[in-house]
Amino acid sequence: MSDSPTLGAIILTGGASRRMGTDKAAQLWDGRRAVDLVADLARALGATVIVSAGDGEFGLPRAPDPAPLSGPVAGVLAGLDLLGGQVARVLVLAVDAPTIRPEDLAPLLAAEAPGAAFVGQPLPMVLDLAARPGDAQADWPLRRFVERAGLIQLAPDPVLLPRLRGANTPTERDRLAGEPDGPKAPK
Repeated sequence: MSDSPTLGAIILTGGASRRMGTDKAAQLWDGRRAVDLVADLARALGATVIVSAGDGEFGLPRAPDPAPLSGPVAGVLAGLDLLGGQVARVLVLAVDAPTIRPEDLAPLLAAEAPGAAFVGQPLPMVLDLAARPGDAQADWPLRRFVERAGLIQLAPDPVLLPRLRGANTPTERDRLAGEPDGPKAPK
């Protein structure tokens, strides 16, 4: 039996996608939806249970936001509630970052308890379920959640930053789609 905790994943799919103009989860990258690429990433990293948090049905167990458009921490909390008891550790991913690679997240996954996030970049993050701040509020900024959970702050390789930040606008999407060996958006 493995000593490593069972890993689950939350894919944040909420948000209005105002800057993108269309639902980021349903955006096609090389013919595949962003949400499917992010779910495949979670599976490749060993996630045994994957949930989406936010609006939309994507073929995954879904944790609806308690108050739509209330922010990413609301989605994290809803996802943690849905995962509770099924896993010990959680990988939280944004749907708008479908070009992240497994090796990009290796430092987060290797971090000891209570988990880790990158400095200045609260998503993606890995946290032990037990690290959930008891006083967490849905309207908190992600940085406050990371701080209160006591997550280790790791310096990211600057080369990774565009992939970690993801695509919130069509211009950012085009830039990421053009990355060597990354998913390609249709022209």
